[in-house]
Amino acid sequence: MAKHNVYKMSAASVYPLLVAKAEKKGRTKTEVDEIIRWLTGYS
Repeated sequence: MAKHNVYKMSAASVYPLLVAKAEKKGRTKTEVDEIIRWLTGYS
């Protein structure tokens, strides 16, 4: 199974894309940060 390009991306380059997608859907940057903290366990 071929790996996708997303595995080659750093978190720093993915984060702005996640925020932009969330804002497009009516969410906020704070909500994105909250979910990332929940998923990763980092505060």
